[in-house]
Amino acid sequence: NFVKNIQSNYATPLIEVNTKCVVTNTTPVSAYRGAGRPEGNYFFERLLEQAARETGRSAIELRKINHIKPEQFPFHAASGSVYDSGDFSAVLDRALQAADWDGFPARKAESKARGRLRGRGIGNFLECTAPPMKEQGEIRFEADGTVTIVTGTLDYGQGHWTPFAQVLHEKLGVPFEAIRLVQGDSDQLIAGGGTGGSKSLMASGAAIIEAAEQVIEKGRQAAAHILEAAPADIEFERDAEGHGRFVIAGTDRAIGIMELADRLRAERNLPPGMPASLDVRHVFDQAPMAYPNGCHICEVEIEPETGIVEVVKYLSVNDFGTIVNPLMVQGQAHGGIVQGIGQALYENAVYSEDGQLLTGSYQDYALPRASDVPSFGFLSHPAPCKTNPLGAKGCGEAGCAGSLPAVMNAVVDALSEYGITHIDMPATPERVWRAIQEAQAA
Repeated sequence: NFVKNIQSNYATPLIEVNTKCVVTNTTPVSAYRGAGRPEGNYFFERLLEQAARETGRSAIELRKINHIKPEQFPFHAASGSVYDSGDFSAVLDRALQAADWDGFPARKAESKARGRLRGRGIGNFLECTAPPMKEQGEIRFEADGTVTIVTGTLDYGQGHWTPFAQVLHEKLGVPFEAIRLVQGDSDQLIAGGGTGGSKSLMASGAAIIEAAEQVIEKGRQAAAHILEAAPADIEFERDAEGHGRFVIAGTDRAIGIMELADRLRAERNLPPGMPASLDVRHVFDQAPMAYPNGCHICEVEIEPETGIVEVVKYLSVNDFGTIVNPLMVQGQAHGGIVQGIGQALYENAVYSEDGQLLTGSYQDYALPRASDVPSFGFLSHPAPCKTNPLGAKGCGEAGCAGSLPAVMNAVVDALSEYGITHIDMPATPERVWRAIQEAQAA
């Protein structure tokens, strides 16, 4: 993941990777939200800022010069990925405008008047999501009038029911109150896996769409029999109330999809070849990966006497392709941003010289609280994905992919008054205070 994501949204022609394996008896490394994506974007964005500083060029212009241009898609990245869509410079421009980039000097002066250092940072990101795998999308019309969606993807707080139900409602006109979701039940699955890789909507959502298309095809045949018409004359539509129905073209003769499912269940003498139900069990063989991207802009204040860093202003502009549920997408982005802030400023596994973990409880292991972060600005600048039926790009891990470089670039910018050009994560109060003291002593 690190190698796949280190190129970000820049037209880097060549990547050289050197890998070092280290054996340790300290905290094991495992997948965490982002799983290499934040770190890949972090290194590129930090190096870009350093390059701008050393060459005397604008970091914004350096980004734009090296951005992949819309006319270059599909873009074959040196990392092995094929990017299908995006408008990276436009996303950056929109973020700069929305964050009032030009008004920063006034905010910096106001912070200085209160004895605070103020810095701003940009965090462009592009991440590889939805690793290829098969995913089940089953649709069952139950005798009690409900419709069951069966997926392999299993949520544990993300709220999959809502967007999955929206997809089914939009495609088939099934009432929301009639939809049930069965997730991760191995007794009912022939394919699918857990939630991960920011893939759930792209994989399960696409599986539901393709299954729904098969439902419509079966429904045309069944409706033709019941309405005594040719299958070619049957159209599927949603009525004025949004309910799905099959109608004979050019007439008002129709049958609702829920009624049709009941009729098929009750029929005993169906002609040969006629579907006995509208139920479909389908497996989506996932399309190529998708590449959500965006730009985060962060402003921080630092108290020089203590080294305490406070995130005071934050905005992100994101290209998540087609968005099914904007509120849930914002929630995913906000959660990821906070986790990125935690990695940048707070979280650290500290050991004593004899190997004892010193940060083994929440009394010692710092995490950001709601009071530690401002309200987040969130804007969308979508370029629909071209490799899945929904046009969606994953959003589950994007928040931390952009926040890590944005926060650290802002911290370094604030400390640049002392000639400081780099500080390691996490930028804890002690680490920041020591950096200031050493810079002043020098």
